Amino acid sequence: MRRILSFVIKELIQLRRDKRMIGIVLVSPIIQLILLGYAANLDVKTIGTTILDFDKSTLSRKFVQTLLSSKYFQINKYAKNYNEIKKDIESGRAIVCIVFPKDFEKNLIRHRTSSIQVILDASNGNKTSIVFGYLANATAQFNKLHLGDFQIQNGSFLYSSFPRIQPEIRVWYNPNMETRKFFLPGIVALLLLIIAIPLTAMAIVREKEIGTIEQILISPAKSFEIVAGKLIPFLLVGLLDFTFVLSVMVFWFGIEVRGSVLLLYFTGFLFTLSNLGLGLFISTISKTQQQAMILSVFGIIVPMIYLSGFVFPIENMPKIIQTITFLIPLRYFLVILRGIVLKGIGIFELWDQILILSAYGVAFFLLSLIRFRKTFH
Repeated sequence: MRRILSFVIKELIQLRRDKRMIGIVLVSPIIQLILLGYAANLDVKTIGTTILDFDKSTLSRKFVQTLLSSKYFQINKYAKNYNEIKKDIESGRAIVCIVFPKDFEKNLIRHRTSSIQVILDASNGNKTSIVFGYLANATAQFNKLHLGDFQIQNGSFLYSSFPRIQPEIRVWYNPNMETRKFFLPGIVALLLLIIAIPLTAMAIVREKEIGTIEQILISPAKSFEIVAGKLIPFLLVGLLDFTFVLSVMVFWFGIEVRGSVLLLYFTGFLFTLSNLGLGLFISTISKTQQQAMILSVFGIIVPMIYLSGFVFPIENMPKIIQTITFLIPLRYFLVILRGIVLKGIGIFELWDQILILSAYGVAFFLLSLIRFRKTFH
């Protein structure tokens, strides 16, 4: 027991001396709990909505006001044609689009059931189910209000002749609203993240621990050559893993890639590059492989999963947390990956996400290069 106690005291003293490890072990869980406490919300609070109103009548405007009064639907746009609806759904600006036919009000006045077309983005099956429930409640509320007006006008209650709104649902991208189709592309991105960052996080620190970093530094190779030499093998491994997991998604689970495979690989390259640069930066600030591993997993990967939109909708998070999510490359790659795989959209719809992802890839590479020069030269 004395010997065991001696080892316990030794390890505690060593842990106390390692300030970075204390911060990771004690501070990181508190920060993650705070972030997760705000981010962990599967409710749908804001529903991006586009309206295409061919009727432009009093009752169509009244139905829109009923949607707004529910405080869930947010009218982002009044479209002029179906092409604008298509663009809004493809870009993710709208989850639901509602189309009022020309005879919408006329049918209701004549005591006929009037249909509206409801187009739903079902790439996220769980969210779509919730949105459909909210829409059904709003429709029922409108029918109830209209029923009251009808009773006043006719002085009697004739339920059989009461005109109602009948939504005609059109589900895009995921007709069966399967949750798996939404999460599997996200898991592909997550696997790239989990593989790339820890591997490169230990690349430089391993050389320091075994004492070979000095031999590398006295070689004729320049800093950017050393960094590139460290990144390229892991970049090839990452793209190979990307190929494997995509193949499993397509051939095992039957989720086809609707868009450009070439664009998918290009953006996968950018995402992997940003992860490798970030992992290499962690390697330059860590003293041991243990530090690098813990920092990469609990300091980087876990918060990215919470705040990227992989599980919890970003629009439900507080504004300050939403601002933080703009710093996470996984957020942009998830939009790109799901857009190409599920919606079949291309570079014209995703150019802004691709541009930001490219900037992160270059920035993390330059940051790791600067840190490497500062640390070892």
